[in-house]
Amino acid sequence: MDTIFQINPLDNVAVCINKLPAGSMVFCGNQAVVVKNKIPAGHKISIQDIKRGEQIIKYGYPIGYAKEDIPLGSWVHTHNVQSNLGPILSYSYHPKFHELKKQKPAFFSGYKRPNGKVGIRNEVWIIPTVGCVNSLARQVEQMAQKYKTKNIDGIYAYNHPYGCSQLGGDQQRTLQALCGLIRHPNAAAVLVISLGCENNNIDKFKQVLGNYDKQRVRFLVCQEYSDELRAADAVMEELCQYADQSKRELVPASKLVVGLKCGGSDGFSGITANPVVGAFSDLLIAQGGTTIMTEVPEMFGAEQLLMNRCRNEKVFQKTVNLINDFKQYFKRYGEKINENPSPGNKAGGITTLEDKSLGCIQKGGRSPVEDVLSYGEPISHTGFNLLQGPGNDLIATCALAFSGASLILFTTGRGTPLGCPVPTVKISSNSHLAQFKKSWIDWNAGVVLEGATIQQTSDKLFRYVLRLASGELHSHSESLDKHELAIFKDGVTL
Repeated sequence: MDTIFQINPLDNVAVCINKLPAGSMVFCGNQAVVVKNKIPAGHKISIQDIKRGEQIIKYGYPIGYAKEDIPLGSWVHTHNVQSNLGPILSYSYHPKFHELKKQKPAFFSGYKRPNGKVGIRNEVWIIPTVGCVNSLARQVEQMAQKYKTKNIDGIYAYNHPYGCSQLGGDQQRTLQALCGLIRHPNAAAVLVISLGCENNNIDKFKQVLGNYDKQRVRFLVCQEYSDELRAADAVMEELCQYADQSKRELVPASKLVVGLKCGGSDGFSGITANPVVGAFSDLLIAQGGTTIMTEVPEMFGAEQLLMNRCRNEKVFQKTVNLINDFKQYFKRYGEKINENPSPGNKAGGITTLEDKSLGCIQKGGRSPVEDVLSYGEPISHTGFNLLQGPGNDLIATCALAFSGASLILFTTGRGTPLGCPVPTVKISSNSHLAQFKKSWIDWNAGVVLEGATIQQTSDKLFRYVLRLASGELHSHSESLDKHELAIFKDGVTL
């Protein structure tokens, strides 16, 4: 196994696979490099002399500039590198994308829903319109467990603190998010519980939801009943009976919608876990399936690469708006656009936001960008999609679920037990994490550092996902608390 890894021939830095002591010697190709100072694993080493002001190149692109002269063999990190990121930019469209060849159809066993969508779980969900009824929703969940059958995977209430005292965009985002859950194909049946006097009232809710199956979705307004728990229990019995009728059927992989997310990234994420997920994305899209990638602030510095992959000018302009609108959001609050990476990212070897972003977008593979979704907007195009949303792990994973992702591939170099309403598969960037956190990590992409190829690993991941979608396997997140729900907020609370 090599001790350093040069990602692109244009790079003037390489990633250290293992920690390197000062005075040791490593090789980059045929070039011998003497290590000038101790460098942690996952961090960068200069593989040529870099003058002050010159660009640091990784992934073949700049990730910042040198704040001082950096001699060959030096540790390259936050102490001697500065981000290039700045204000709102103008962009031009230079199409450069890779058309994927259709593959022989693969299949999984899923739940066909009346609207043509396919779920990978058969659950009954309880969704409060407002935080005031959260405790009631959890009581209804507990009471309804007696109606659970072998054919129902679970009964869950999804609590949140919103739905009232919100204005404008915040209220609309809450409505869109909750309606996305109601439409979700992993939910065989849904009870929507309302207080009755909230902003997010049932009439307004139904306007956003549109047409719905009245057997599958039921509404209950607590203020209209003297015993709302008894009323809700009766409805839950009927909904569970309805959900119990659903059966798994063989369906093509083209029906899968998979969310792509990273969190707690390290210096290996961009060369193992994220490229493996990117290759998986291409495999699924070649089957006619769909992937969604969010975390807009972690596209900053790599956005032109995504823009050049846009299917046409219309999608390109939507991507420009996606990036610049999010930058304006930062500026509106007086925050720096490059206020990223996190302390954990830096400890793992990520130096600047460009460094993080160029690694992050590896999850999107090589296929064209087919559409750009606003927050809470349901998926409408197959293929690779971008979604408006922040980098925050819980908000971003929930946003992917709101838009219709039936499962999420979540890459990590630091580890996290995080879950959300849909199965969330944790993919480690290194084997140490996979062994150390066996109760968190579902899949180890660290084998790429040990000789496995990206393609071999993504092929295995694809087969694993088909088994998980078929219910043969479950992610660790499903055995933990999957009640977590977070909705993006940006505005006044009354």
